[in-house]
Amino acid sequence: MLKKFMVLVALLVPITAVGADKAKDEEPVEHLTDEEIYEQLKKFALVFEVARDNFVEEADEKKMLESAMNGMLQALDPHSSYLSADDFKEFNDKSLGEFGGLGIQITSDRGAVRVISPIDDTPADKAGIKAGDYITHIDDEPVFDMTLNQATKKMKGRPGTKVKLTVVSEGEEPRTITLKRAIIKVESVKYEVKTMADAEEDTDEKIGYIRISDFGATTSKEINKALEKLEKEDVIGYVLDVRNNPGGYLTAAIDVADAFLDAGEIVSTRGKQKTDIERNYAKPGDLANGKPVVVLINHGSASASEIVAGALQDNGRALVMGSQSFGKGSVQQQKPLGDGTAIHITIARYYTPSGRSIQNEGITPDIEVLQSKIEVLERKESLYSEASFKNSLKNEDADSDKNKKKSDDDEEELTDEEKDALDYQLQRAMDMVRAMATLKERASVVPATPESQAVLDAEILGDDDADADSKAKDSDDDSGDAAKDK
Repeated sequence: MLKKFMVLVALLVPITAVGADKAKDEEPVEHLTDEEIYEQLKKFALVFEVARDNFVEEADEKKMLESAMNGMLQALDPHSSYLSADDFKEFNDKSLGEFGGLGIQITSDRGAVRVISPIDDTPADKAGIKAGDYITHIDDEPVFDMTLNQATKKMKGRPGTKVKLTVVSEGEEPRTITLKRAIIKVESVKYEVKTMADAEEDTDEKIGYIRISDFGATTSKEINKALEKLEKEDVIGYVLDVRNNPGGYLTAAIDVADAFLDAGEIVSTRGKQKTDIERNYAKPGDLANGKPVVVLINHGSASASEIVAGALQDNGRALVMGSQSFGKGSVQQQKPLGDGTAIHITIARYYTPSGRSIQNEGITPDIEVLQSKIEVLERKESLYSEASFKNSLKNEDADSDKNKKKSDDDEEELTDEEKDALDYQLQRAMDMVRAMATLKERASVVPATPESQAVLDAEILGDDDADADSKAKDSDDDSGDAAKDK
């Protein structure tokens, strides 16, 4: 049996070599010889047999081996892992845009589970879980001894069932929340026409708002449809919102960036070898017709979101606003092992058109706009007015109900327009689109030159002379008519 097990383990070794690309500059990798690798594998097999034979309870060999393989891959980086048959099937189901769970994208961070971002309109999003939060317990069980796949599996389950999470946000006390699992249907692209919160009702400054919650299999078609519809509305520019977007398919990110570009590089991926470079370029045809674009990012914008923001930023096609993005600049690929299982392994890094690596750095916005709360400095009703004077006359026609102030408990749910008004980053982005559209309109005006001005002056003088001749002629006609009358 030992011999068979050695063959099984030895078959895994070449696979790990595909993605072992995490050498640290300060600690060069010391490669083992074939003989040393064989000795380590013998030790591994020995550990397996001793543990199985001596553990106080019945050992689950499958669980032991899968955990060992997963640990081997996670030693490379947080995004590489072993996928059991069930995990691999769930991964493929999720890629198709529908899956069961809480709607939360997570990663491993020094043994803890960290939230990359919640997906829009999912149980996690509605419960107030934010990018950067840490999950420390799932159903009162600590996550520190779990793999990322195990933590993910514990949060998934039959729709309608509940799961309890202990969540820690920066600078706050841990809180325990109970969420109800649901079928997560990801509509990756939402779009609408928006106007500024302080705009006049009859304003013609319509802004196209496109929200991408993740980059899935249908995102490419959805972005094309959104731009086609919004162009018919004659918008003056676009806000592309990828805040809290955890990423997704590389091809979808390339297609989204291409929709706004007429030419230029979008992204390059570079693998382990110096020759492993692949570049992706935009095809002719800007579906936004050159109109101003502002990309909104934040700490929850990762991977594919950063590719789009970096491509539009480096090509000078868009202004990036918000806060520093997540910094996941690595490419993962699924490599099936032939028995329904697979490994999810990092094979390359992303680079923006200017050659910047996104990994651990993220995208720096052109204009940093942190999400803020607008404070009203002027009272709606002044403390000092006619009504504040003692014995002032009352207004008998005033509707007393209008003077009643609602308590906090009686406040109605905010409308979409009111939510937009409170979204400080969105308002600033739309403000910027409006300013960029104005500048573009002014730039289309041809500046006057001395020669063109002389022609214009001559035309004006010619018109004045013509007016004078016309007036003189009218005067002569009047004189003639007067003579006839006499």
